Amino acid sequence: MFVKIHAGAIVGIDAASVVVEVNITGGGLGMYLVGLPDSAVKESEQRIRAAFENSGVRMTGRKVVVNLAPADLRKEGASFDLPIAVGILAAMERIPVEAVEGTLFVGELSLDGSVRPVRGVLPIAIRARELGLRRIVLPQENVSEAAVVEGVEVIPVDSLKMLIGWLMGEMEIAPAQVVAEEPFETIVGRYDEDFADVKGQQQAKRAMEIAAAGGHNVLLVGAPGSGKTMLARRLPTILPPLTQDEALETTKIHSVAGKTGFAGGLMTRRPFRAPHHLTSQVAVVGGGQSPAPGEVSLAHNGVLFLDELPEFGRSVLEVLRQPLEDKQITVSRAKYSVIYPANFMLVAAMNPCPCGYYNHPTKECTCSSGSVHRYMSRISGPLMDRIDLHVEVTPVSPSALSTATSEERSAVVRERVIRAREIQSRRFAAVPNVHTNAMMNSALLREYCQLDAATAALLERAMDRLSLSARAYDRILKVARTIADLAGREQIETSDVAEAIGYRSLDREGWGR
Repeated sequence: MFVKIHAGAIVGIDAASVVVEVNITGGGLGMYLVGLPDSAVKESEQRIRAAFENSGVRMTGRKVVVNLAPADLRKEGASFDLPIAVGILAAMERIPVEAVEGTLFVGELSLDGSVRPVRGVLPIAIRARELGLRRIVLPQENVSEAAVVEGVEVIPVDSLKMLIGWLMGEMEIAPAQVVAEEPFETIVGRYDEDFADVKGQQQAKRAMEIAAAGGHNVLLVGAPGSGKTMLARRLPTILPPLTQDEALETTKIHSVAGKTGFAGGLMTRRPFRAPHHLTSQVAVVGGGQSPAPGEVSLAHNGVLFLDELPEFGRSVLEVLRQPLEDKQITVSRAKYSVIYPANFMLVAAMNPCPCGYYNHPTKECTCSSGSVHRYMSRISGPLMDRIDLHVEVTPVSPSALSTATSEERSAVVRERVIRAREIQSRRFAAVPNVHTNAMMNSALLREYCQLDAATAALLERAMDRLSLSARAYDRILKVARTIADLAGREQIETSDVAEAIGYRSLDREGWGR
């Protein structure tokens, strides 16, 4: 008997339709799996046989041919166990064929017949809706991901025996529904940290506000314990809350990566990724033998924090240059090529020298000028050019830490950031793929960053004195545009450009010499 079962395969952060074709004939023995399966898919035969035996189902002794169509799309992972098993059951006439029509199946089988969770369920559920299917059958642990997709019934199963009973009409399984305790609009953007926790550091806070308002990249330079990490971890709290579309896209990426460590469907917080400096290049950009999103994609719509920046491998840092410009990463290997989104804000932190106390107000630096210069030169010029704001973070005095003065809360700062982002949304409404000042190209800079004679002369003098590159020139204009937006000004003023130039501290002559 011949049977077709709907399944799905992950391609990038989306899903492709896969049809599991099962044919059982009288001639021959064994099970043959074709359609470009990887090792995990090929091993499904042994898992399915053991699951059948432990679920009280007798496996057919006739020849079973399973084709995963289309044959030119590589199939990876154990998520095809369940659709293959259902196809064999239908071809054996153990379950009615009518019961599997209009249904997509996804899940991994254990040897005891239980159904294990898999990654990438959310994009597969979206694909099922696009195909016009009525429902999707999946593991119980993946319910919260798939149930956010409207228009498709989500049927959770714990075991193959339970699934057979439901398909035979012997038991009922109620479609899963996400019942949120609070509406999405209420809980989105709720964080445990707050900018009010940071004492002092007014200049650094101002720089973080500008970065959040314009989507700019930031480098924090300061002595150990000066508050660099504390500031970085609170940057998401002043960013605009995730929209429904952003939350769905962000959740898809984490679903494909198998990192959905949240309960109740969509992610409500902007991602904050902080990989260790020993992280490999593949882990940062994505890829691998079985392609998966890297840290730059897991930080999409959020923040990528690189602490101890000079300690990262040179190849890891240099590979960030392309996604910082293009807001996506293309991973090409011999057997595949995928595109992952990577629209993140880069926040990096580093000490000013090997001992950490160069330019410290009270402690003496023990490093030679040559060692300071070598330490700073671990960050290449092209990468430094792509970081809009260089911020010196000075230690806070003990008296300032002990004062009871209240600091500005994240909610207050976030309101100013949202107003500046709304100005940018109106400005770039007709420009595709540009949403913030940091994403402006040369044509948009000429249109929206026009300077008067005095302001242009100031910027020219800074270019000559600091030996800035053309890219750094553009970065200063973008930051100045954001400063003007925060102030609600249509025209960029001299003070805006002067402040933006002040955030190029590592371009100053004499640093580390």
